[in-house]
Amino acid sequence: MAPLSPLVRVSRKLTKTLAPMEFEEPVASTYNPLVYARVPAEAYLTRFGGGKKKVVMLGMNPGPWGMAQTGVPFGEIAAVRDWMKIEGKVGKPAQEHEKRPVLGFECTRSEVSGRRLWGLFSERFESAEAFFEDFFVLNYCPLIFLEAGGKNRVPEKLKKHERVELLEKCDEALAATLDILAPELVIGVGAWAKKRVKAVVGDNLRVGQILHPSPANPHANKGWAEKAAAQLSDLGITLPSA
Repeated sequence: MAPLSPLVRVSRKLTKTLAPMEFEEPVASTYNPLVYARVPAEAYLTRFGGGKKKVVMLGMNPGPWGMAQTGVPFGEIAAVRDWMKIEGKVGKPAQEHEKRPVLGFECTRSEVSGRRLWGLFSERFESAEAFFEDFFVLNYCPLIFLEAGGKNRVPEKLKKHERVELLEKCDEALAATLDILAPELVIGVGAWAKKRVKAVVGDNLRVGQILHPSPANPHANKGWAEKAAAQLSDLGITLPSA
């Protein structure tokens, strides 16, 4: 059996430390795709997370039709399956919400954030391998929190005692991941992700931010790719021409 990659070891340690956590109402269900979608999640970490990276991009936590289905950050199914060439068995979360079923690669819903983010990079880079040579994308928190009606509850809106414990564990995993990848620049996808990066690295690493591609962000719903490319350019990152 091949040894586990360094990022997989971090992922499994984080999963173990998060497992005992319980979340009170209004959280009704909590999913950890690093558990039930471990096969594709670890394929992503192993295939594309080797070696040092120039740029690490950090999202917040999974979306219901992306990473919750595939185990891959911003894991729009078409991008994961067709561009990254990753597939694998996906099981079920322990408490599946009826309005947010996990169907894995059989899911027909599209994750807009993932479609926008991976769409930008798949248009600019000749292959996933070319993109991941210098870049890596991860989520700060692997858990998705669902309210009784199926609405996502973002980590920053958890109850204080839950949030403090969660951030402590995820901060530790982020620090370990950045030690492995040794990037020159870490980019928060959205303000909250940038805030968590700064909390972990302080002034020891260069930190930037791009607009979050979520449709809940009105600024992202017109020309997100162009805006994000311009922000990357301002950070000194020139993407290949489309």
